[in-house]
Amino acid sequence: MKRQSSEIYFEKIKSTARLTPVEVSVIGRQDVMKEWLDWPAKSAHPPETIEHPAIYHMLDVAAVAEELITYFPWKSDLKQAFIALVGLHDLGKFSESFRRMLREGIAQDYPHWKLTEILLLEADEMLAAWFGGTAEVRRILYAATAGHHGRPPDTPLQRRGRYKCLQAIGEGQEAARRFLSILKEFWPEASLASLDEETARKFSWWLPGFCTAADWVGSNTKWFKPRKLDCNPAEYLEKTRLIARQAVCEAGLSGAGACSRRLFDFALRPLQTACEAISLPEGPTLVVLEAETGAGKTEAALLLAQRMALAGKGRGMFFALPTMATADAMFNRASQAVGKMFEKPSVTLAHGRAGLSVPFRDMVTAGSNTGKSGDADDVTSSEWLATDNRRALLADVGVGTIDQALLSVLPVRFQTLRHYGLSSKILVVDEVHEMGEPYIAEELINLLKMHRAMGGSAILLTATLPLAWRSRLLATYGGVSESSAYPAITVAGGDAITEFAVDDRPVKGSVKVERMISTEEAVQYLVQGARAGAACVWVRNAVDDAIAAVEALRAEGVETHLLHARFALCDRKKLENEVLERVGRKGKNRAGFVLVSTQIVEASLDLDFDVMVSDLAPIGSLIQRVGRLWRHMDLRPATERPVPAPILKVLSPDPTDVQDDHWLRNVLHKGAGVYALPDTWRTASVLFKRGQINAPEGLRDLIEAVHGEGAESLPSVLDEAEATGQGKNMAARALAGQNIVDIEASYRDAGNGADDVIYPTRLGDVTTILALARRTENGLIPWASSEDHGQDMPSLWALSEVSVRHSKLAKLDLPDQDSPEIRDVKKEWPKWKQRDVILCPVEDPGGEICEGLCYKKDRGLFFCSSL
Repeated sequence: MKRQSSEIYFEKIKSTARLTPVEVSVIGRQDVMKEWLDWPAKSAHPPETIEHPAIYHMLDVAAVAEELITYFPWKSDLKQAFIALVGLHDLGKFSESFRRMLREGIAQDYPHWKLTEILLLEADEMLAAWFGGTAEVRRILYAATAGHHGRPPDTPLQRRGRYKCLQAIGEGQEAARRFLSILKEFWPEASLASLDEETARKFSWWLPGFCTAADWVGSNTKWFKPRKLDCNPAEYLEKTRLIARQAVCEAGLSGAGACSRRLFDFALRPLQTACEAISLPEGPTLVVLEAETGAGKTEAALLLAQRMALAGKGRGMFFALPTMATADAMFNRASQAVGKMFEKPSVTLAHGRAGLSVPFRDMVTAGSNTGKSGDADDVTSSEWLATDNRRALLADVGVGTIDQALLSVLPVRFQTLRHYGLSSKILVVDEVHEMGEPYIAEELINLLKMHRAMGGSAILLTATLPLAWRSRLLATYGGVSESSAYPAITVAGGDAITEFAVDDRPVKGSVKVERMISTEEAVQYLVQGARAGAACVWVRNAVDDAIAAVEALRAEGVETHLLHARFALCDRKKLENEVLERVGRKGKNRAGFVLVSTQIVEASLDLDFDVMVSDLAPIGSLIQRVGRLWRHMDLRPATERPVPAPILKVLSPDPTDVQDDHWLRNVLHKGAGVYALPDTWRTASVLFKRGQINAPEGLRDLIEAVHGEGAESLPSVLDEAEATGQGKNMAARALAGQNIVDIEASYRDAGNGADDVIYPTRLGDVTTILALARRTENGLIPWASSEDHGQDMPSLWALSEVSVRHSKLAKLDLPDQDSPEIRDVKKEWPKWKQRDVILCPVEDPGGEICEGLCYKKDRGLFFCSSL
């Protein structure tokens, strides 16, 4: 039987009324066998025993795309065009070179996904008659479709390069054309006529991610098992559509409709009530919420996000936070509300250590057991979403670090998948003031622009946002605000609320600020507070200074707790829980509790202290820290506190006596270099003159006095430090400009597929990860105890890790990684971990790792001259 054209094939299908069912079946199967048997998509190598045909695979993925695109707000003809393009994503598998690679193991000169672009260009005349639109619009989207493997195609498009690709394709070109004709029958209304070139370039960053998501689901053999060629394309598509619907649901990608259920059972605070009333404009919307720590911004943002979702501004939400610790805390809080915001949403935790979160692991386990069933406000997660951070942004609701979102504007592999995942979400960025550092600020600006370009809305939360930074953020959505009122809710291009009802809850009032001149004075002040029954904290800028402070307090007979970032994760989690049990919102046995911590307490933990000492830091950090002083006045009013008033004691030199640029180092030692010297001097100058922090009414003036246009002039001896800082900031902005993708260009012209390490989301000191171990008779075991954390060995090793600046380790003789006992453990690790993580046995009882480096569970990692 000769090969039949798709036109003859469809004529036979259409004329079934003149044929018996048996004749129709025979004709269909013969046609399929002749046309498609020699074009596999998947190998039959073990464990598979069947070659999955390319035509079936592309219909699988197109069927998934049909499910994924349903809730995007575009016209039907454009949706059909995107579905059809996704269906063509692996057109390059109709190539002799790909077939040889699968069946004979012969490497390809040009991967199949790059050949897809060539085949689409070669078939442009056919596609023009189907899709319409301009040649340039189609060219842009052909490349975007081909770029679904995480990077754009870079195949030479000139005559010679195209000729080599066509040689690799061979007779597959004719098969590709026949498949185009078949696909047109399934989505005949597909049209790109509504897109101009500028809009096509915007979609070119979205389409590869959409295609990747559909391909990853459509390639999963859990749902789409390899099949023999046993039915015609129309019959197969009908069957695979049913599978696609189930697969998308089980993967957690079926979308969650907005719900209007009441989120909270408590009386709303003024900021939260205002979020229920403020007008929201049509189209993509940006809202900036500015209020002091403890004003209820998180709940206000959730209320606002619910309104946005009900208004059709998003089908889900991603909550972005500055650190993994803040993300973990927010995951627990948000999980209790999002089931009332969306209809049985899938939820993920997105950061590098998400798998170590017990609440998240429990949710994944529950989701795999129950799926989307149960009570109306149930939330679930899927194993498919949880096993890969790149997939995490595809969930209906995600909570994670801002880094996961920022990767969508860097030229890294699968950047477009993240962009696609965010595009349907309401993006909520918490602690946005912490993202004002030049490099990350440029990333955030471009993230917001890219999000808006695809119709996305966003909410930004902050306590200490300089006006100039706010102006840049508002401008990404075309907004302008001249108001300096605080607190404020500002809608870009819309209304603003600056007058709020009086909060009837008890307030702490003004916080007096007093300077301390020495660590000895700070120690004695905390000793007195502890003996008076106060819950006390000293926030230090550097880990080594925090350790020294604990030693000094313990020498005075005061039981002191320590918390910083150089603890193994298992110990840090335990310490955080102990601190929360004592001085958290519902803490007990507070009397005489003393904590020395670094700045990690600024945002990650909801703590309440009676007495506070802080190293001098920029005004934003001090405002955040003082938010943990006399915090929960509704539970602990002034009459029940062991001290008469809230006072912030700041360890600082005199800002009126600056002899040289060692001004701060003379008092703070190692903590002096953590923050920019000009910012810390201006903070000291302003704060000690005013002598108090008034929240909320006085916060804007304090912030602007340090960071605004009218900031105080520096002493001349600090001019060089400011010039150096400005130079570093310019360099950071320039580097960001080089790294961030040009969203005005197309994906093919401006995308990349680099490793994440090459394009970091943040600038900073290079860190080294140490994995701590204990010695036993049976060899090395993880520092984290299996009795506390279960028997999962990879998780135990991850919980045993601690990060430290590489420069601090450079001169130390760390344990030999080629020693037999270490090699015996690391051989079970992934290759990247064998390379990047240093395994360090900790000697008993002194805690020595090597000369000069020790670890103890109550001190963390510290540097020592001797045991």
